[in-house]
Amino acid sequence: MDMKKKEPTYEEAMARLEQITRRMEDGELGVDVLAAHLKEAQELLTSCRKKLYAADEEIQEILKNVEK
Repeated sequence: MDMKKKEPTYEEAMARLEQITRRMEDGELGVDVLAAHLKEAQELLTSCRKKLYAADEEIQEILKNVEK
């Protein structure tokens, strides 16, 4: 059975990033969990960036076809 974690939607990833950021700014994260949260944030940022680039490419392709 595949127990791979489901990739969050862009909106879910942004909400989680905001939650991590808020907890960091509020000093809620101890040293023991800070590295894990930073790694998670990095993975979420990478996912969001990929989704944005893919959406941009798709939009550019649609616009190119509309202009023909």
